[in-house]
This record gives sequence, C-alpha cells and structure tokens, in this order.
Amino acid sequence: MNKEQSLAFEKEHLREVKEWLKDYISKKMMEQEELENRIAVMKKASKGSYSYELETNEQLYNLVKKNVSKYTESKVQPYFARIDFREYKREKESLYIGKNSLGDVDTGDEKVIDWRSPIADLYYSGTEGKVYYKAPCGVIDGELSLKRKFLFEDGEIKDIFDESINEIIINNLNEEGSELVDEFLKINLEKSSGNKLKDIVATIQKEQNEIIRLDKNTPIIVQGAAGSGKTTVALHRLAYLLYRYKENIGGENILVLAPNSIFLDYISDVLPSLGVEKVMQSTIEEFLLKIMGSKGKIISKDDKLSRLQKADEKERKDIIEECGFKGSLLYKNMIDRYIKILEVQEAKVEDIKIDQWILFKADEIKRLFMNDMSNLSINKRKEEIKRYFSKKLKETVGKTCSKIELFYEFKINKCKKEMEDGPERRKALIAIYDERDGIKKDIVKHSKVVLDDYFNKWLNKDSRDLYRKFLSYEERFGELTDGIVEESLWNNIRENTLKTLDEGLIDADDCAAMAYLKMKVHGLPKMAEIKHIVIDESQDYSPFQLYTASLIASGKSMTIVGDIGQGIYYYRGINDWNDVINGVFEGKCSYKMLTQSYRSTIEIIEFANKVLLKQKADMKPTKPVIRHGMKPQVESYISDDELIEKVNSAADKVLGDGKKSIAIVCRTYDECKKAASVLKKKNSKFKWKLIKENDKSIKDDFIIIPSHLTKGLEFDCVIVYDCSNVNYTESEFDKKLLYVVLTRALHYEFVFYKDKFTKLLE
Repeated sequence: MNKEQSLAFEKEHLREVKEWLKDYISKKMMEQEELENRIAVMKKASKGSYSYELETNEQLYNLVKKNVSKYTESKVQPYFARIDFREYKREKESLYIGKNSLGDVDTGDEKVIDWRSPIADLYYSGTEGKVYYKAPCGVIDGELSLKRKFLFEDGEIKDIFDESINEIIINNLNEEGSELVDEFLKINLEKSSGNKLKDIVATIQKEQNEIIRLDKNTPIIVQGAAGSGKTTVALHRLAYLLYRYKENIGGENILVLAPNSIFLDYISDVLPSLGVEKVMQSTIEEFLLKIMGSKGKIISKDDKLSRLQKADEKERKDIIEECGFKGSLLYKNMIDRYIKILEVQEAKVEDIKIDQWILFKADEIKRLFMNDMSNLSINKRKEEIKRYFSKKLKETVGKTCSKIELFYEFKINKCKKEMEDGPERRKALIAIYDERDGIKKDIVKHSKVVLDDYFNKWLNKDSRDLYRKFLSYEERFGELTDGIVEESLWNNIRENTLKTLDEGLIDADDCAAMAYLKMKVHGLPKMAEIKHIVIDESQDYSPFQLYTASLIASGKSMTIVGDIGQGIYYYRGINDWNDVINGVFEGKCSYKMLTQSYRSTIEIIEFANKVLLKQKADMKPTKPVIRHGMKPQVESYISDDELIEKVNSAADKVLGDGKKSIAIVCRTYDECKKAASVLKKKNSKFKWKLIKENDKSIKDDFIIIPSHLTKGLEFDCVIVYDCSNVNYTESEFDKKLLYVVLTRALHYEFVFYKDKFTKLLE
C-alpha cells in the first residue's frame, strides 16, 4: 500500500472512529441522564437518611459523567499514532494510541490505547523488527512492523509519517553536533509558541520516554540542556506515575515546585490536558512557609539577586557568603547539633507519679525518647510516648494499686502485732484501710489527669521562636559549630537574620532551615500525604532546600530537573549534581542527562553555546535538532529612536512569518522599566506589556521581561535589549544569565547593543 492509499485508509478509519464516538457518547449521555433522574428520586425517598443504593448510583453517575467528559474531549483528535504489532504466536494487531484509552465499557472493544500503557512504549522506544515490552504479567515478545504518526489539522488527518520512511536525514549527513529528526517532529517544532506550555504526547522522544517511565521509588535527577523538554518530561512523568500506580497515588499526593508564579501559570495547562487533577503546585518558599505555619513576608531570591547586582564589592561578598552557608548541608549539620542539644535538655525528665506512687519511671520515659522513638520529631516522640502510656494506664494503675495493697498489708499486719485487740486497734486499722482505699481511689480517679498534665507541660508548643533561639544560642558555640564556620561569619549571619526577623520579614535563604527545624521538633503539619515531588529549575535550589523537600516525599520519591548551565543563583544553588546525589540522597539516586535541544534552531543554539562554553561548569555544548532558521541578528544602536526602529522591524519580520510571541528581555527590572518608558514615549507601533516581579501570569504576546523571570519560558522571538559589555560582563553570573536569555527563542533572535558588544559572544 503506497502513501496515498495509506492516507485514504487512515482518513476513513478516523471517520469510523468518530462515528462510533458520537454514538457512544450519545448512549452514555442518556445513561447519565437516567442516573441523574434516578438519584433525584432516591434522594427524595431517603429524606436525608443513608442509602447504600443511593451511594452506589451516585458513584456510578460520577464514573459515567467522567467518561462522557473524557470521550467528548477526544472527539477532535481521538489518537495521534498507530503501531502494528504481532505478539509471539498471535495475529498482528493495529493499535491506535491517544491521550486516553477509548473503548466500549460494555463490550470490552478497545478503539484507542492510552499513551501510558505498557504496549504504547513500543511507539516511543521500539524500532521495526523484533521487540519486547514489559507488562504487569511479564515480558511480551513480538514483532513491530509499523510506527505511524498522524498530523492533524482542524480535527482531520492532514498527513501521515511512517518511521521507516522518515529516518531520512532532513539535511546534510555530516552536519556536526546535530541529531537525526523525522519530518513529523520538525513540523511540530516549527509551530508558534503560545503563553502556555503544551503536552507533547505525540512527539515524546526515546530518551525522554525512558525518563518518563522510570520507577517512582527512586529519586531521579535530570540534567537537561536548555530546550531539552525537561519540564515537559517531568510533567508527563507525573501523568505516567498516576496511571501506573493509580491504586496507591492520586493527584492530591503530588507536589510540583517551580521557581515563580509566572512559571506555575505557564505550565498550568499541561497536567489538565493529560487528565491529571488536584495536583498541588507551589514555589519552594510558599510551601516551606506552609510547613512553618508562618504568614510572614518573604525576601525572595530575586529580591536578593537585585540587591546583589547593585551592591559594592564588600556587600556582595557578604551576601554570597551568607547565602552560600545558609543553603549548605553544613548549615543543616549545625542545626542537627542544636537539635541534639535540645534532645538532651528535653530528656531531663521526672517520674510520672501521684504522691510517692510512681506510674511511669523517668528511666523508661528517657529510653523511649532517646532510643526507641529517636526517628521521630521531638514532639511526635512525646505524643507517641503519651499514646503508649495511655494504652497502658489501666494496667499500670492496677499494678500500682496492687503495690499499695502490699504496702498497706504490711502496715495492717504490723498494727495487729503491735497492738492488742480492742477499740484502739480497730480504730487504727480502720484508719489504715481508709487511707489505703483513699489513695487507690485517688490514683484511679486522677491518673489520667496527671498523665495529661505531665505531657502538656513537656510538649514544646511554641514554634515561633525556635529559629530565633537557635540563632541566639551562645552557651556552647564550639559544640554547635564544630569549627565549620568562622565566628565572625556566624556573628554576621546571626545579626542580619535576627534583624530581618525583628522587621517581620523572612529571608528565602532561611526558609529551609526554619522548616527543617520545625519538622525536627514538631513534625510535619497535617496535610495530604505527599508521595511524589517534582522540582523544576532545581539548579537554583540550595542543597539544604532539596534535603528538606526530600523529607516531605514518601520514600524520597522525587523527579528533580534542572540545568547547571542556567544556574543564575549559583552562589546559593547547585554547581555539581554530585553534591545532591551524595549529600542529599547518599548515592541512592538515578542521574539522567538530556543533551538534545528541541526548542531553538541550529543557528540560535550554536550562538548560545558560545556563552555556555565559557562557563566554569565545563558544560558540553547543547545539541540542536536539525532545524534551520535565520541567524541571530546582532546590531548596534546609538539612539532610542534607532532602537525602536530596529524593534519594530524585528516584530514585523516575526509577525510576517506567521509567528506571534515576542519578548524584549532586559538584564534587570529597572532596565525593563526604562525600555517600557522609551517605547511608550517614542510611540512604538506595538503595544508592549511590562512583566513585573509579582505578576502571576503572562497573557500578552508582546512583553518586556527581566532576564531572570524568563527561566523555563519560551517565545517565538527574543529581542535582547542591550547586550553590551557593561550589561553582560565576563563574570560567572553574567555567563549564566546571558545563556538563559539566548536559549528562550524558538525561531528568531535579535541582539541589540549600545557602545561595545559583550565579549561573551565573541
């Protein structure tokens, strides 16, 4: 069958599937309506009382409603690929792959299989010929004879691409640093960018698929080059994990940590498009504040970055030293020593007793606290000891009463021996009996109150001042620091931090330490159990932040993605993944690399690689897919009028080629304000939206944005506002910052500069 015949066949097959979908949805909507009416009658009849039949029908209704929604959503594009697979000793099957599995629940007839299913792995990782895939029942062997991709336009199949045909090189065989790319991927990459990140289920590449399908029980770190799809891979991995482990994990058990609110909004459409709901999404600072139970105003890492850029040499050195130490695992070790001191102090306990009668001995309490329950937080230990004693209380009271019986038995016998029988002895014996019975009654009556009072006094309820007390602790400075920090640096850190706290502010660099200390003393606050965490732009997190986050995820199940080449917060972030692998995870961690960039053209990537190769991190150059475009345009300007003319010309070119999103990227927010003012005063023909530090989203196609806020974002075109040697020096910070800026563009890059061009791009 030639391509023309195959295309005609697939168009007819799509028509049949859509007809089936239409009929099936109609049938299910009728079923939904019937259930809705039945539930209304049942609710009226039950008059508010519990009904098992009503509950069952409500559950069935919710299931049918969810399926109707899923099938309706699939009407436009039910699937995106097809594979032909013959399992060993069975007939060949043609399997269509989509975002959702589609089939007749009543007959079991499956029309489309879910992209996350085990057999769909063949579409992403298999090649024609002998193949296998891993299913719950074991390894399935067979033969793959076709991998077909469908290009949809307005809900109809426009073209088909078979892998065996499209493994032809698009350009020259000898193009150094480039990978093969099929025509289907190339077409998708050439599409215009929007304001939101999109799912890539149809174009997931083999190396991306391998990461997506990794087991959830081991933390993984992904070092991904700019444009390698690491964010998208991490989010698709969540969708896969929720599919694979649906019996044990739901959306409410997932936490996504991202660098800022704009980034969270940018990725907000991906998970819902993959059918993932209820996922918690936050910045690390916001989440740690929740752990701390605090509502203080945060001095963000970006506030600190702005201050750092304006600081003189001495202030810059102090900021970098303080940020670096607070984010280190050495700082965690220092807090651990403080917690040990607290434990020793908290273990100075007394017997729990009523008068001289001991219910629970101090030695037992200390053993439970220091040894048996040492894996728990300080307060959790106390709570568990109380719970344990409460269960034993009745038995303990009984034993104590028996001891009282024996004690008074001795007194009674002594009285009988020493006194002659008569009114006086009887009176003395009655007094002894009354005293014994009174004490026993007292112990039975008051034992629970005494237990409660003991633990109420012992529990440390004040969490607000924990960090302040740690900072102010000077009694055993040497023991606390163990020589890991100079006293002058520590005094500086302590003074600055206490001053910030006194002003009602919380420095982002203190959040990890404060949350860690809170967890070690009070435990985690009540929240949904977190079974997996995704951390994006993780190179900008401190080791201490990553360690604290790892304590929150069950079994340290985490997907950590980042790029050290983009580590603009290098003075507080990660400069070597080995520090995380060994320091945070003690070597029990998977490490993967994504070196292929799918975002930008070859010309843009090669241009950005000039800066990457100048970094100290010794990063390998990013490898572009074979997709050519216009070379980055580097032009100087003298006046504002000339700059505006160049900006307008660039925008006209982008719009004329059918693209739409353009970002003017300035080094700082102050420069952004200046650019916005210039463009407004000089009546630029385009209306530009200034993106501020605290903006929650980007809704405009023409924006002016500070460089650090572009992390993780992409645009059809990037215009670098002033790429001069003053703005982008040869400092390590500027190398990383400019690399971030240059790797945001998909199709076009215009680099303007005033006076002298930066040496980083020579």
